[in-house]
Amino acid sequence: MDLQLYNSLTRRTEEFRPLLEDRVGIYVCGPTVYGHAHLGHAKSYVSFDVLVRYLRYLGYRVTYVQNITDVGHLTDDADAGEDKIAKAARKERKHPMELAEYYTRSYFEDMDKLNCVRPDISPRASGHIIEQIELVKILLEKGFAYEVNGSVYFDVSRFPDYGKLSGRNVEEMLAGARVEVSPEKRNPADFAVWKKAEPNHIMQWPSPWGMGYPCWHLECSAMSTKYLGQPFDIHGGGMENKFPHHECEIAQSEAAHGVQFVRTWVHNNMVTVDGQKMGKSLGNFITLKEAFAGTHEKLSRAYEPLAVRQLVLSSHYRSPLDFSDAGLFAAHSGYQKISEAVRSLRKQLAAVPQGEPRVEGVPPSNRGQDARDTILKQLEEAKTKFEEAMNDDLNTSVALSVLFDLVRLTNSLLENKKTARETLAAVNEMFTKLGGDVLGIVTEESAQAGGVDEKALDKLVGILIAQRAEARKAKDFARADAIRAKLDEAGIVLEDGPQGTQWRSK
Repeated sequence: MDLQLYNSLTRRTEEFRPLLEDRVGIYVCGPTVYGHAHLGHAKSYVSFDVLVRYLRYLGYRVTYVQNITDVGHLTDDADAGEDKIAKAARKERKHPMELAEYYTRSYFEDMDKLNCVRPDISPRASGHIIEQIELVKILLEKGFAYEVNGSVYFDVSRFPDYGKLSGRNVEEMLAGARVEVSPEKRNPADFAVWKKAEPNHIMQWPSPWGMGYPCWHLECSAMSTKYLGQPFDIHGGGMENKFPHHECEIAQSEAAHGVQFVRTWVHNNMVTVDGQKMGKSLGNFITLKEAFAGTHEKLSRAYEPLAVRQLVLSSHYRSPLDFSDAGLFAAHSGYQKISEAVRSLRKQLAAVPQGEPRVEGVPPSNRGQDARDTILKQLEEAKTKFEEAMNDDLNTSVALSVLFDLVRLTNSLLENKKTARETLAAVNEMFTKLGGDVLGIVTEESAQAGGVDEKALDKLVGILIAQRAEARKAKDFARADAIRAKLDEAGIVLEDGPQGTQWRSK
C-alpha cells in the first residue's frame, strides 16, 4: 500500500500523489510569536515533522516551508481586535520586533529539543510585505476585493466556493461571529486582506492605500505560493485554523490566480486539558519549557523533551490528545525503555570485534546462519508493519509499537553473549531508520553507548542522601521522607543499614 492521507478538502482518505514524481512541497502554518510554545504546539509541529520525515524516508525530495507570523494576527483570529504581537509587546514593554525575535528564538529552541527538523524555509510575514501588497493589487484588479478608507476587504460574494474547506455556508459563518461587523464591509462575511494603521500603530508600511499592515490570511497565501508555486502539494495546520484562516487563504489565492491553491489539506487535532482545548487565550496551557523543567503545577516532575515527543506520537495526529501528568509519565517510561535498549545494543556492538574468528573445519558462513536468517526475517516483518502503519494516514501509535517489538528482540539478543555482530548491526540499523529517521525518538544523544554518567549520578544521589541524613538528625522527618519519595519517583531506591544508606536503581 502506498501512502494514504486524509484530505480535509475532499473529506476522505486518498492515495498521495505529488505534482512532480520525486518532489513534494509542503507549507505548515507556523507560530504567532508572542509567547513561549506550549504542548499544543508540540502536537502540531511534531505531527508535521513526522510527515516530512516519512516523505523523505520514502525517497521524496521535500521542500518544507513553515512561516513565522510576526505581524497581522489579530486577537479575534479574524480581522478585528488588536494585533497579538503589539498587545504582548505593550504588556512586556518591548518593541514588537524585539518581542517577536525573542519568542522566535524560544520557539526554535523548543522545537530543536523536540528533535523537529528545521524547515527548509522559515519566511517571516514582516519580510514579505511587497509580495502581499502585489497580491492585494491583483485581487482589486480582478474585482474580488474593494478598498474602504485605507483598508481592503475580500468580497466573498464574488467567490462561490467560499466555505468548501470548512463545510460552512455564509449564514453559519455569520451566526458564529464573535465580534460586531465593521460598517466598512459590503457583506458581513467579507474579510480584510489589508488594514489601515492608526497613527500610533508601530508596525505599518506604505501601500497604495496608505499606511497599513497585512492581515494574517493574506500572509500565508503570499508566502506559501512564493516558495512553492500554485498549486502545491500539502498545506498543514491545526484543525482550529480551517475557518476562517485556511478558508480565506483558499478564496484569495484561487481568486487571484485562477487555479487550485492546494491539492491536499492535512489538519492535526488539538491538545486538551480535562477535556477542554489547551490555549493561551483560555489560560490553561503548559509551555514546553515548563514541561521540560517540571515547573507547572499540573506536573509531578521534569520531563525529557523526547518523552513529550513520544506522548504526541502515541496518539493519531487527527485525534485529540488529552493531557495528564500520568500520560506524560507513561510516555517518559516508554521513551526510557527504548533509549536503554538502544544504548545497551550499541554498547554491545562496540564491544564485538569486526569479523568472526575462524574455527578449523567449519565455514564461517554456516555458523549461526539459521539464527541470523530468523532475526533478519523478523526485522523485515517489523519494517513492513511499520510502513503499513505509516502509510495508513500516519498511524504513529502502531508505528511506535514496532519500536517496542524491537526492544523486546534486542533484550533477547543481548542475553546471548554470542550474538553475531552482523545481527546486532542489523537491529541497530532498524532502530536508526524507523525510530530515528522517521519517528525522531532515537537520537545519538539520547541513545549513545554508555548511557548515564554513573559517577555524576552517584555524586548527585550522595548529596541528596546527605541532606536526608541531616533532616533525620534534626528530626525533620517530613523533609527526609520527601527526599526519599522524590528519589523513588526517579527510580532510585534507598536502603538504610549498619553501614549507612546505600542506593540502587529499581
